[in-house]
Amino acid sequence: MNWIVEFSPLLPQDVLVALGGAGAVLAAGLLWNRARGALLRTGALALLLLALANPNLRQEDREPLSNIVVVAVDESASQRFTGRDGATAEARKQLSEKLGAIPDMEVRWVSSPLGRGSDRDGTLLFGDLGKTLSDIPPDRLAGVVLLTDGQIHDVPASAKDFGLQVPVHAIIAGERDEFDRRLEVVRAPRFGFVGGVQYAEVRVVDLPARAGGKTVALTVRREGQPDETLRVRPGETVEVPIRFRHAGLNIVELEVEAAPGELTTANNKAVLAAEGVRENLRVLLVSGEPHAGERTWRNLLKSDAAVDLVHFTILRPPEKQDGTPINQLSLIAFPTRELFSEKLDEFDLIIFDRYHRRGVLPLLYLDNVAQYVENGGAVLVAAGPRYASPTSLYRTPLSQILPAAPTGRVIEKPYRPAITETGKRHPVTRGLRENASGPPQWGRWFRLIEAEGARGDVLMNGPDDKPLLILNRLKKGRVALLLSDHAWLWARGFEGGGPYTALLRRLAHWLMKEPDLEEDILRASGDETSLTIERHSMKDNVEPVEVTLPNGKTRSVELAPAGPGYWRKVLDIRDNGVYRLKSGGLRAVAHIGRMNTKELSTLSATAERIQPILEQTGGGSFWTGRDAAAVKLPRLAMLRSGRVMHGAAWMGFRKRDAYVTRGVRLIPLFSGLIALALLLGALSLTWFREGR
Repeated sequence: MNWIVEFSPLLPQDVLVALGGAGAVLAAGLLWNRARGALLRTGALALLLLALANPNLRQEDREPLSNIVVVAVDESASQRFTGRDGATAEARKQLSEKLGAIPDMEVRWVSSPLGRGSDRDGTLLFGDLGKTLSDIPPDRLAGVVLLTDGQIHDVPASAKDFGLQVPVHAIIAGERDEFDRRLEVVRAPRFGFVGGVQYAEVRVVDLPARAGGKTVALTVRREGQPDETLRVRPGETVEVPIRFRHAGLNIVELEVEAAPGELTTANNKAVLAAEGVRENLRVLLVSGEPHAGERTWRNLLKSDAAVDLVHFTILRPPEKQDGTPINQLSLIAFPTRELFSEKLDEFDLIIFDRYHRRGVLPLLYLDNVAQYVENGGAVLVAAGPRYASPTSLYRTPLSQILPAAPTGRVIEKPYRPAITETGKRHPVTRGLRENASGPPQWGRWFRLIEAEGARGDVLMNGPDDKPLLILNRLKKGRVALLLSDHAWLWARGFEGGGPYTALLRRLAHWLMKEPDLEEDILRASGDETSLTIERHSMKDNVEPVEVTLPNGKTRSVELAPAGPGYWRKVLDIRDNGVYRLKSGGLRAVAHIGRMNTKELSTLSATAERIQPILEQTGGGSFWTGRDAAAVKLPRLAMLRSGRVMHGAAWMGFRKRDAYVTRGVRLIPLFSGLIALALLLGALSLTWFREGR
């Protein structure tokens, strides 16, 4: 029960105040002049004002509320080193017992993990704490305790901005002045052109810094390359070259040697990953004559942002003599010498589209093209009817690189292009079929140039299982032969069309050595819970994959068939880091998890980051050490006031005395007959005093 006197004025408060002021002035005048009955008149006036104020005795039925202490437990990755998790668990146990022994005390626990699959970078303890505090009434909050190693990455600028008006204490898991060495990435490129070099800047940091200035070994590991060792001095920034040997992700691992007595070697490593980007591929398209499918090739290549296309169509061959003066022609001369002698090596792919010998290209230049392929270039011949004639490109020095010889016969009848068993495995044609069984429902073609003696891989057949698309490797280069000029029918949608875009684009990019279109390839990717291994091969079976885990251990993995020429396996993983894969002569590297996270950048226990918050709220820091058996928490105390809420052996919380009102009863103190009798009695005494 709680008793409070409160007033419920019968007149407006302003009027009552004015009357009280006037009465006070009148009483003061009477007392100053020592008038007869001044005290009686003043008393009567006071009783009148008291009656108008209507005092009541308020009786409240209150239910006290418990005080609330919030304990935020840091469960991030940095807490799992050198016994900190054990010390934190012991501190949590003791704190729970001590808080449970305090009457009317409620404890709210907050966990702040850096969970797997999380997109958070670093320990965001105050973010998790703020979510809990938003559900707690401020008049019940007695204090906040942080169980952490001090490496918190979202500490607010001030306690006031965060809304903390209670003591905040920190129980630090670790030892003071821990020594640790870490590798810090100062600057790293995000991409680079294939074949080029970019430089990353790294620094070895010793905390606290040690005197002596001796150099330490920094090991650089690159994909498929021998390890390289650099000598660096702690505290100095050094440049590490990143060589982009292929398109896609290029990964470089860095590791600095361990120091005697350091806390952990987990942050002695860093991973640099940058995307290898190919410069625009240059393609030379030579059309021997205008025809219906000419623009199919042009439109396809022009639509590819990664391709720079140079296209020439032979409109006026040398044998055409119609008497038109040269100065009246709007055509330009075909720059044969410039293209096929001076700048031939600048092209990544040369396409001959229905081209045949017309006296435009001397045989010497065609011999240059053959040598260009052997030295690493690529040629695609989209054959027309003239490929079977005496003017065929096969009757030139190109015969030494072309994968099939024409028989001289051109087959003119409808057929549906079919993918061969080899084609089902090859990346150029794999997956082009609309269904796994039965012939593909594609539009028909009507012409095939018959060829024999195919060398390389026959990916597609025409009528009577005759070769339609042949691919071959020749020393360092590649060559493809398409024995029909009717691919444009698919582009026009004839009889439903067909996958001409996928086919022709894959064909062009395979010739230009796109890594994703290699016949034999090993790939790995994943997230923080799984690692996906993929293998493509033209063989019937593939070797097991040897996986090297981030901790250095290895395991052998058998891949499961997932389609023609395709094997796949998904592994459940626990550790983040670099996974190295090897299968036969193939190598692959995958990095799982964030690279160079804040969480593992600095691991020494510290109170510096949160010290300003502790000082602003009157809280303190208490160290547990790393030995769980030696953890001993300070005494807990409840205080109603005080600016400093901690001492060497105690930590304090604010006693809030919060309550909720369950019922209210009002008892009038100056109303009814008693109040009327007192008021009339006072007036009567005044009149009686005046009458004497």
